[in-house]
Parts: sequence; structure tokens; C-alpha cells
Amino acid sequence: MRVLVTSARPYEKTFLDCANQNRHQIQYLESALDQNTAPLAAGFPAVSCFVDDVLNATVLKTLAKGGTRLLALRSTGFNHVDLDSAQKLHITVMRVQDYSPYSVAEFSLGLMLMLNRHLHKAYNRVREENFLLDGLMGFDMHGKTVGIVGTGKIGFSVAKILNGMGCSLLGHDLWENPQCLALGMNYVDLDTLLSQSQITTLHLPLTPQTYHLINATTLQKMPDCAILINTSRGALIDTRALIEALKAKRLGGAGLDVYEEETGLYFKNFSDEIITDDLFSRLLTFPNVIVTGHQAFFTREAMETIAATTIQNLSDFEIGKTNINIVGPISPE
Repeated sequence: MRVLVTSARPYEKTFLDCANQNRHQIQYLESALDQNTAPLAAGFPAVSCFVDDVLNATVLKTLAKGGTRLLALRSTGFNHVDLDSAQKLHITVMRVQDYSPYSVAEFSLGLMLMLNRHLHKAYNRVREENFLLDGLMGFDMHGKTVGIVGTGKIGFSVAKILNGMGCSLLGHDLWENPQCLALGMNYVDLDTLLSQSQITTLHLPLTPQTYHLINATTLQKMPDCAILINTSRGALIDTRALIEALKAKRLGGAGLDVYEEETGLYFKNFSDEIITDDLFSRLLTFPNVIVTGHQAFFTREAMETIAATTIQNLSDFEIGKTNINIVGPISPE
């Protein structure tokens, strides 16, 4: 089957080619998929997309007109896809339901430690031959309460790490995870979790119900010294409200691997340009904010799984086989 891989980075090609073993005819496109590039997919029954591709009704209509019947997402989240339009156009949507939960969990811990122990400041200070410890004091995570919002596979992986460090665990989710309960996690409502946690970390999908879950009201519930971590989806946090909370010194820090307006910004090099997003630029000015470019997933093991699952999705679709990764209807054509 002919497949167009959009938003293709050089490092992805190696993993996809290795997993493909010449089963499918893959063509790579470095550009993101949007209204302008969608016509390039004409003649491709399948298009493999990433999180920064635009998959709205307009783009999907162009894809359908060109003969595309499958969107093979190289991501777990699918909030960037207009699923209603995909269904009407008989375009099947498949995702990578699971890859490495450890990749995101371990990165989340890294952000916690960096903010708590000021590792980013210490690194820069020593490179300037400044060995003073002033302003670098952190706290023992052992014995502290950490709130985990979203206790699926990634949330549970975070919980296991923190449990091993001697942290007290609070959880919030629609369903209580028995594995988390076995670790001693106490499930509470969101307000209680936010108000009692020294660190709150987000590990849940973006849905209409979770959009701006962290907002001006919920931020008020957090202690002044609290650290907020987000390695899930940017729009879980109201950025404007977060900035106001940081300006008012109502947070100890924020570690953000995602940003609600990251499409068109992340996975690109703007080092010689001016970023016109004022909210994003403002975030970068806070000394107690760490921003990374959506890299929490980025480990060799995760990339191998993403590539293998994407190729398997393509193969299953080609023979009309269903699997757990389908989030849209199998095309009847």
C-alpha cells in the first residue's frame, strides 16, 4: 500500500524503514499536513500523521477527494483529528494506543527533579565558574505528597517511581486503578488533590471535559510552593491563568513539555527567527518554569514501538482486519 508519512523527521525514517521491511511503499514528507500540503497526498490510500499535523474538516475533505482512506497516527492522542468528519468521509483513523509509558514517566520525574533541585540553574552557574549554592536549595521528595491526575499506564508508571522514592500518592481519575491502589494511592477529588500536593503531575488525554482542567480557579487551590508538571497535552492548562499565577508567585514552578498552541511551533527550528506567540515567550521568562519541546516520549524504545505499531496498523487495514488501535470506522469501500 502506498503511504505518505507527513511531518517526517530524519530519525523517524530509520525506525519506520526498519519496521516496514518493504511491506508498504512509503514516501516521506518533512512538511506538516495542513490545508496547503493536503493535495500532495492525492493517490495515497494511507497517510501517516503526527501530533503537529492539522486534521480538520477542510484537510480531511481534500484527503478523501484524493483517495485517502486511512489516517495512521503516529501518536496516542487523537484530539487533533476531526473524527466526525472522518466518519462522514469514510476515513478510518488508527493510532498507537500504547508505546513506552516509562519514557513519559521518567521524563516527568526529570522535570520534577530539575525544578525542585534547580539543576538547570546549577548547570549554567558552574559553566560560568560560579560555585555558590545560594538559591539552589530544594526539598527531599521522600515523604512529600504528589498528586497524579490520570492514573492509566503512564500515571501508574509515575506512581511506581514516586512510591519507590517514599512519596505519598494522591490520585484523581474517573476509574481507580487497582495497581495504583496496591501502591497505597489514595483517590480523591481534584480540589483535594491540588490543595494537598506539593507536586501535581498531569497524565490524562485532552477531551472537552479535560480542556483547561487547570485554570484560574483550580490554580488557586494549589499551595504557593507547589510544582505543576504537564507531559500530556498542552490545553489541559489555561496558559493565561498559569502565567498570572506565576506572576503572583502562587506556584513554586512549572515543568511543561507541551503547550496548548504548540502546533506550528514545536518540532521546528526558530533559532534565527522571532517567535510571535507572546504567551509562549512570556513563559520562557520565568526562572521557575522549564519548557521542553514535546520530547517526553522520545526514547529509542518508544520510537521502535511507535514505528512497529504504525506499520502493523497499515497492514491490518490493508487486509480489512480490525485491531485495538482503531478510533474511527473501517472504510466500507
